[in-house]
Amino acid sequence: MKVIGIVGSLREKGNTEFFVRRALDRLAEEGFEVELVTLRGKTILSCQACLGCRDTGRCVQEDDFAPIFDKMVEADGIIVGSPVYFGSAAPPLMALLDRAGYAARASGRSHFSGKVGAPIAVARRAGHNFTFAQLLLWYFINGMVIPGSSYWNVATAGAGGDRDAEKDEEGIRTIEDFAANMAEVLRRVRGGGGSG
Repeated sequence: MKVIGIVGSLREKGNTEFFVRRALDRLAEEGFEVELVTLRGKTILSCQACLGCRDTGRCVQEDDFAPIFDKMVEADGIIVGSPVYFGSAAPPLMALLDRAGYAARASGRSHFSGKVGAPIAVARRAGHNFTFAQLLLWYFINGMVIPGSSYWNVATAGAGGDRDAEKDEEGIRTIEDFAANMAEVLRRVRGGGGSG
């Protein structure tokens, strides 16, 4: 089985990427195929609500969306990570999720229904819980199965713009616990895959 981790931060090797990688590394240890997808350097336009996807099952806008959407549809599990920007999720990630949500349900039931995953929110000070909840709504409306952890999937890093995610020991434990639970849920819900 395959899990993709999508990093909504545009910073290279930033704090959000650190935590998404940590989750993917834990899943790889469990025997899952993993892939990191970053939005850095990609153009993801906002949804235009044109409903063109209803006719084709594909978003009609031409940018970097389609290859990422295809990976999401093919994956058994999806993790998205977002930095907190002024109390909410990063706009490029929300543009991706909005469009993916519309395109995935063009034929009726969402292509994401029954997949397993959850978000990770990273901030230096505040806004974690709202961002985490904001992203959780996307998982719920798409019929996904959401594993829990030892705390909410939030982490603290980046005071003064630092890339210092490795200092948040509790955040690391939380993300590793989430990934271990995700592995177990994937085995139970999706069947097979991964060792153990």
